Amino acid sequence: MSCSLRPVGRAQRAPLERLTRATGLFRPEEVAVAVELLDESLAGDDDYRFLGAYSDDALVGYACWGPTPGTQGTCDLYWIVVDPTWQGKGVGTRLLESVEQALLAEGCRLIVVETSSRAEYAATRAFYERRGYEQAARLRSYYAPGDDLVVYLKDLTRGVLARATP
Repeated sequence: MSCSLRPVGRAQRAPLERLTRATGLFRPEEVAVAVELLDESLAGDDDYRFLGAYSDDALVGYACWGPTPGTQGTCDLYWIVVDPTWQGKGVGTRLLESVEQALLAEGCRLIVVETSSRAEYAATRAFYERRGYEQAARLRSYYAPGDDLVVYLKDLTRGVLARATP
């Protein structure tokens, strides 16, 4: 199974909401935030950018990211969501690599990812760790009692000279 990457448009608003809910990871208020960020992006807010993964015209995954206010070259990766039936097939990796390439081309140097410490997020944390993200902080009981905020960082400039040298 293959998919193509392209921007998320207005027609994907309801599919994005269904997809986010279908993962089973996000509380209703978190699903509402994902839709709200898409609405802001579609209204022209450059603080939130979306890239979708599509099988034919069906949205099977998406990423949302944007610049971190008050920083120089730091960006937040807010969401990577992949349909449960598409997980483990490289969709998340393709989305993440595309986001990283776009950010590097824009001069961004650092990506920040925030996620949960809940057991259901173990695969998410492992996903980032396998792709070079390092745990930088852990705030105990941030989201809820026993649900820590885990912050990952990736320096996009590390290895850039080595890759650029012929």
